[in-house]
Amino acid sequence: MLLELSESQLVLVDYQDRLLPVMFEGTKTWANATLLAQLADRLAVPVWGTAQNPSGLGEMCPEISALCQKVLAKMQFSAMEEGLGEWLKPEPEAPKGNARSLPRHLQKSPNASPERNMIVIAGCEAHVCLLQTALDLLEDEFDVWVVTDACTSRNERNRDAAFDRLAGAGAELVTTEMVGFEWLRSAEHPAFKYWQSLIK
Repeated sequence: MLLELSESQLVLVDYQDRLLPVMFEGTKTWANATLLAQLADRLAVPVWGTAQNPSGLGEMCPEISALCQKVLAKMQFSAMEEGLGEWLKPEPEAPKGNARSLPRHLQKSPNASPERNMIVIAGCEAHVCLLQTALDLLEDEFDVWVVTDACTSRNERNRDAAFDRLAGAGAELVTTEMVGFEWLRSAEHPAFKYWQSLIK
């Protein structure tokens, strides 16, 4: 199964400046997260961010947070415990007026957005906040795509253990370029040259 652009959302977990120096391959990881956010922004894919204990670890780095629709400040390790799911799958607006007085075809919100159940997720620490958020997303019946080269932990062993566990739980493991090319699908896509310029 390929990623569908119209069904995707991007979640970027805890890319905070104070974490960068202690993360395994942190600079590469942050760069890949930025590429994902830039392409998602160009393609109108919703981008959501999280920041773990920002009073202690600082805010999300500005180049990524600027591309997010919202950044969720959290203390729980799983962002789903702090309300991320409400952003990813908002309740439809109730129709205005008395439901009994409306014809049946008007009782659904005309502005209902199509569901975006494919969650592309990346972040740190892979074995803590990313893992717990992704497992909760799977529990809530989202399709989860973990961008391995945009994920990190303080050491490689913890990061890779997270990937093993997530794959076993049903998440798809992908790379930054896989996501980009699956969203675009064709060299004729209007954003293809933009994507090429980002990854070269």
